[in-house]
Order: sequence, then C-alpha cells, then structure tokens
Amino acid sequence: MISDWLSRALARRGIHYGWAMIAVTFFTALITAASVGAPGVFIVPMQMEFGWNTVEISSALSIRFVLFGLMAPFAAALMNRYGLRNVALAAILVIMTALLLSLSMTELWQLVALWGVAVGIGAGMTALTLGATVASRWFSARRGLVVGVLTASTATGQLIFMPLLANVTEHYGWRWALVLMSAMLALAAIAVLMLMRDRPADLGLRPFGDTGTGPIAAPAPSAASIFSASLNTLRDASKTRVFWILFGTFFICGATTNGLVQVHLIPMCGDYGISPVKASGLLAAMGVFDLIGTVASGWLSDRFDNRRLLFWYYGLRGLSLIALPFTDFSIVGLSLFAVFYGLDWIATVPPTVRLAASRFGPERAGMVFGWIFAGHQIGAAAAAFGAGWSRTELLSYLPAFFTGGVLCLLAAVTILSVRQEKAALKPAAA
Repeated sequence: MISDWLSRALARRGIHYGWAMIAVTFFTALITAASVGAPGVFIVPMQMEFGWNTVEISSALSIRFVLFGLMAPFAAALMNRYGLRNVALAAILVIMTALLLSLSMTELWQLVALWGVAVGIGAGMTALTLGATVASRWFSARRGLVVGVLTASTATGQLIFMPLLANVTEHYGWRWALVLMSAMLALAAIAVLMLMRDRPADLGLRPFGDTGTGPIAAPAPSAASIFSASLNTLRDASKTRVFWILFGTFFICGATTNGLVQVHLIPMCGDYGISPVKASGLLAAMGVFDLIGTVASGWLSDRFDNRRLLFWYYGLRGLSLIALPFTDFSIVGLSLFAVFYGLDWIATVPPTVRLAASRFGPERAGMVFGWIFAGHQIGAAAAAFGAGWSRTELLSYLPAFFTGGVLCLLAAVTILSVRQEKAALKPAAA
C-alpha cells in the first residue's frame, strides 16, 4: 500500500507518519465540511428556479445541521468498531451520492432527503470526532496543537470554498457547482483510501511522542454497543448543571455561526446590493481567520481560565452581530467584520472541550462533548430556520441578527457560573 511506502520514506527523514495522517484528515474534514456550508450559496438560485421560499429551503438546511450534530456522539463508536478509514470513506461516499442525485431534483422533499438527511448524516460521521480520534490515537505529544488544527479544518472548510462555488454558480449554474463539489469529494475519498490508517500499530509505529518499549500491537476492534455507551453518558451528564450550561452556550454558538452567518449572510448581503461572489469572499476570509483564531484559542486555553476566555469570545461576538447592520454594509465595514468574526468563529471549541474534560474526566469527555456539539448543531438548525422565517415574514434579516447578538451576551454571562470541578462521571462500561 502507498501508506506503507510513504511511512518508510518519511521515517528515513525522521518524520513520523502521524503528520501524514494529520494532512489527510485535515483535507478530508475540509472537503466534507464544505458540503455542509455550500448550500448557503444556492438559496437564491433555487428560489429563482423552483419558486421555493427562504423558509422552505432553510427547513432542509436545518435538518442537515441537526443530523450533523446528532451523529457526533455515535461517530467515535462507529470508528472504534469499523475503523477510521472505513467510516471516513463511507461518509464521503454518502455525501457524494446525495449531491449527485440532487442534480436532477425538482421537488422540495428531495431537497430535504438529500441535502437535509443524507448530507447531514454523512458529514456528521466525520465532523469534529474524526480529528479528535486521530489526535488521540496517533499523538502522545503536541496533541493540543493537533486538536486545534483539525478542529479549525471543519469550520474553515465550510467557508473557504464559498467564493469558488459562488463564482461557478453565477457563471454556469448551481448544478455545475455541485459537480465540482462532488469531484473534490472523490479526490478526498482517494486520499483516504490510499493514505489513512486506523492506528500507528498498523504500520509498526508508536504514537508520536510515545517513548514506550513494550510490544507494538493494535487492540481488537471494539465489540461494545455503538449506542449504549453514548446514551449512558448522556443520561449521567444530563444530571449535572454544568452540562446544561455548556450545552446551552454551545447551542448559542451554533446558532450565531453555522445557522445564522454561514447560511444567511450571503442572501442578507444581497438585500443590500452585494453580489453573492463578493459576499462569499467575506465568508472565505472568515474561514482563513478562523484557522488562526482556533489554533490560538487552543494555545490560550492551556494557559488561562477557560470560562473567562469564553466570556470574551461570546461577548465580543454578540457585540459584532449587533454592530453589523450599522456598518452600512460598506466594503471596509464588512471586511473588518469578517476578520473579527472569523477569529472568533469556532474559537469556543478548545476551552469548551477543556471544561468538559475537567468536569467529566478524560475517559468520557469525548462522548460528553459529542452531546454538547449536538446542542451546537441544534442551535444552528434553529437559527437557519428562524432567520429564514424572519426574512420571509418580516421582510428583513435584521431581527435575527440582533437576536443572535443578545443571545451571545447572555451566553457570556452564563458561562462564568461554571465551576471547574473534579471529574464526576465514572467510565462507561463496555
């Protein structure tokens, strides 16, 4: 296999194969996440072609966000049972099949089934869980840096392809943009098939930074129930106050990023005479600055009180959303918003993960965060639908953006009530 040859070639240069895993995982998450963000470009063209209103299209996108989040608690269990490569490959094929089938859709229910259900499930099978699993299996050292980079890839992927897809849509139509998206997914599938391995032991390696001397052996695939461990974790975590605070604040995080800005910023800019290509450029800029902001947030979360970091993240985000309509949507004002908001886009993830780990322990922090991330996507779904309703019924997006700003200020105040306590949950039984 290519991975065996590449591993030996890298070893001769003193490079651990874990860095190749980071590269293929980053690329995979980037492309699959782009399939979640891409439909924001297609709202206006579909309205013109099919006569669907914003609420109807937003309903399909809301379902996609919910399933994208609800898959997270179970994705790790699927990877333990069937392996990283098999799950990632299956996810890509599900998304690609849904996009190709949607080339011939003509009814709203087809949009819901393909872009809502299929894309939501497929993207949710990778999401943040793939990066967290790769980091924990392949790295003993520099794990925090790896988690920050791979976390950023998810949000960045949802944004940086926007200008390209918008340009293709404007000149050739939304179907050709979907063909391009499918081609990128096919490229990601080839990369996964050729390069991704489940564990370092598959290549006779130890995790990066592991200085052990014992025999190298890969554990047997997990035989535990895919659902029981996740559901038991939810049952226990939901009895604590801190879980609901983290769930609620992350609900607001998802509502004010994926659901509001990612889906509706382009059509909102259209209301002010800004073309989709220019508006998508703002989202792409946010994606670039998101990469910087999330990695920096991971560095800061190792050194400062995570509650205070989240207070500033949510507070400044809320103020930026409230201020956005007062920029008059000038190039300078929108550019400043893109830089500022991009740095804060998903910077909330590292401190939220650390708060979950400090409260629930490292053994169950991943699954607890999976459920908290589900709250993030439920918030995204609510905002995607709510902003669409605001535009259709109130003829303006402004109420939705003001509401998002106020919710962020509420989250900033609420997060300070979290106490960083000792782990309270025992490891789940297999």
